[in-house]
Amino acid sequence: MHESIQFWLDEGQESMDKAIQHLQFELSKLRAGKASPSMLEDVRVDYYGTPTPLHQLANVNTPDARTLSVQPWEKSVLAAIERAIINSNLGLNPSNDGHLIRINIPPLTEERRKELVKRAKSEGENAKVSIRSARRDVNEECKKLQKEGLPEDMIKDAEAKVQQITDKMIAKVDEVLAGKEKEIMTV
Repeated sequence: MHESIQFWLDEGQESMDKAIQHLQFELSKLRAGKASPSMLEDVRVDYYGTPTPLHQLANVNTPDARTLSVQPWEKSVLAAIERAIINSNLGLNPSNDGHLIRINIPPLTEERRKELVKRAKSEGENAKVSIRSARRDVNEECKKLQKEGLPEDMIKDAEAKVQQITDKMIAKVDEVLAGKEKEIMTV
């Protein structure tokens, strides 16, 4: 295969791999009834007027499967952390004892599980769109190379190869989603 075609195929594959990595990262934030410090990863605390990631202000632990504990390094930010968790729309109710914040993770209701599956599928669709976009970009580059004089059969082979890679990546997205859906729906 021509080296410029191979370059674009590699670029496309890399973009598709990144889409799957992003999907896995986003799905890891969807909780399936167990406490996990990653649940609070996106929480930003107003620290002296600056939105600061929670993990830069406190230690987040899981003392047991249904509890998170947040221990700030400065007691003065305790109330700000509590407010940030409440305002994060995660549906969590922190309790502040003056030294640390405890968050009990309630068991998921059937309705909440279905909502989480819907969010997971939405993330999966986003990943598929990214993968198809990478395929389109590679195909456009191949068409440009054809206009620059590369043989049509070489371009057709490249398009078939990128379609093969795309199909494999879409199947991987479906596999990742099926695993997450099973995890969410398991009571």
